[in-house]
Amino acid sequence: MTTTAVKKEGPAAVAPAPTVGFHLSSYLRRVRGGDIGALPAVFMLLALAIGFSVARPSFFTAGNFANLFTQGAATTLIAMGLVFVLLLGEIDLSAGFASGVCAAILANAVTERGYPWYVAMLAAIVTGVVIGTVLGLLVAKVGIPSFVVTLAGFLAFQGVVLMLMKEGSNISVRDETILAIANRNLTPALGWALTAVAVAGYAATQLLRHRNRAARGLLTDPIAVVAARIAGLAIILGAAVYVLNLERSRNVLVVSLKGVPIVVPIIALLLVLWTFVLHRTSYGRHVYAVGGNAEAARRAGINVDRIRISVFVICSTMAAIGGIVAASRANSVDPNTGGSNVLLYAVGAAVIGGTSLFGGKGRVLDAVLGGAVVAVIDNGMGLMGYSSGVKYVVTGVVLLAAATIDALSRRRAAATGNR
Repeated sequence: MTTTAVKKEGPAAVAPAPTVGFHLSSYLRRVRGGDIGALPAVFMLLALAIGFSVARPSFFTAGNFANLFTQGAATTLIAMGLVFVLLLGEIDLSAGFASGVCAAILANAVTERGYPWYVAMLAAIVTGVVIGTVLGLLVAKVGIPSFVVTLAGFLAFQGVVLMLMKEGSNISVRDETILAIANRNLTPALGWALTAVAVAGYAATQLLRHRNRAARGLLTDPIAVVAARIAGLAIILGAAVYVLNLERSRNVLVVSLKGVPIVVPIIALLLVLWTFVLHRTSYGRHVYAVGGNAEAARRAGINVDRIRISVFVICSTMAAIGGIVAASRANSVDPNTGGSNVLLYAVGAAVIGGTSLFGGKGRVLDAVLGGAVVAVIDNGMGLMGYSSGVKYVVTGVVLLAAATIDALSRRRAAATGNR
């Protein structure tokens, strides 16, 4: 009779932590294999910012830096919602005018009917939820392609905006709370306090994740890499807040203009919320599963129709929030709110940031990075005196380049088996 020796171990077998060099080589291997993430958007953003700063030194002044945030806020918020739809390989062509409808509802409620700001905002957001539910039901339950459904929505919502605007009139928004969203700033002290909270929260999340993975014996990133991420975020946020806290007013005796725009923490909060939903919840895993292979997800027990409906609801809700921000920045709502280049820029922002048009790949952060690229192009070329036509051409070329990189990276990933 043979006796099998049993090796006694502790609570968990701890995997050795990789070195920084191993971590870096693994990352480079993934990039060569087609997993490039948001690298193109980051490089484009840096190249554009440096180029415009050299060509027009006024580009990187505190005043223009703050203007970039408010200029691209509405587009970025709509793009954040579009990421969810694109993750399923679907499209929402109605998001722009859906934001216009919600903005018109807001203006009618607060100006024409005299409702408080919170009632008007709630009405706008509920409108977005209803729009998304109807679109989602038509796509998921009736089986109409999302391109057709949302193209119909694009046309219909444009007509709804015209009817709400009484065939061409403007509605001014005078409520101070709504106007503050895109036109007021935090105090410098509050800006620093929120930065400290953001860095501390990120550090706690990273360190807790590192400790938990190590305790379960899972492979962890080197602690030096974790520390570098935390330090990088602290440096970027600290530099941004420092610049935004500089005095931007041309006449301080008349008015002082400094501090982080209020819309910035709103975008940051929504970024954290939706990132958590996509990466830390079963719902987020289901979204990626359906986007990767809907039939396989269905066989795994995922309610594919429910996921499809939900992403359109999220998209239209974010469009409503984008419409509120647009109304705040313009101090009014007109028949063109949500029209013109809003949808094109929002879709472009999501794709330029790294979200795939083929579904299954993307992050909410992509919308923020892509929104920044679009805002920098629009702002920088405006400072250089180029016409709107040139801006459209350049933005279109950048979007085409991003889509090309996405297609090539997917082909590379398929060839190397890194799907």
